[in-house]
Amino acid sequence: MTDYPELRFGAGLADQPERWPVSASEVVHETGRVIAVRRDAIEPPGGTPFVRDVVVHPGAVGVVALDENNRMLLVRQYRHPVGYKLLEAPAGLLDVQGEQYRLGAERELWEETATKAADWRILVDAFTSPGLTNEAVRIFLARDLSPADESFERLHEEADMETVWAPLIDVVGAVLAGHLQNPILVMGSLAAWTALNGPGFETLRPADSPWPAKDR
Repeated sequence: MTDYPELRFGAGLADQPERWPVSASEVVHETGRVIAVRRDAIEPPGGTPFVRDVVVHPGAVGVVALDENNRMLLVRQYRHPVGYKLLEAPAGLLDVQGEQYRLGAERELWEETATKAADWRILVDAFTSPGLTNEAVRIFLARDLSPADESFERLHEEADMETVWAPLIDVVGAVLAGHLQNPILVMGSLAAWTALNGPGFETLRPADSPWPAKDR
């Protein structure tokens, strides 16, 4: 086995922020609603310049909502780009100016499932496709659930949305079998299962912890 360096938690096992110089940048496409496409001319240190297109995205939050029996609250929603009705964790864009991330997660849980939660923690932060877009997602764990006082009027794809419960262990099994493919559901359920059967939910980060990757 090649003698590569070994990293450990707290000793180098972390992503490193870095920005290479950009000699030119232009917006080549803008929808006016969610995304834009930016073309950057990049000057790598000591290397040959190159051009990359970047999908500029506001970011998103997702919610793994578990009841007292560790059942996970899911929604089934039509997703036109992939041609599937996907089972998903409640999630949505960070498209409200100045909204705190946890409040965005609370809003999405309420809008999509008419549910509220008293206990919030952070499961994982991730870049969804870092070779293409700056989209970052934060996935929360929500527990101590109860029905919301009022519901939200759903539109477009959400008008046909179905809400279901599934035991977390079954969600994880379906993920590993390739039956569930939504990335927030995949990451969130596996992270929740790891925490539940490892260090425990109480060791997770507080819900209002900084998000350096999103705030750069």
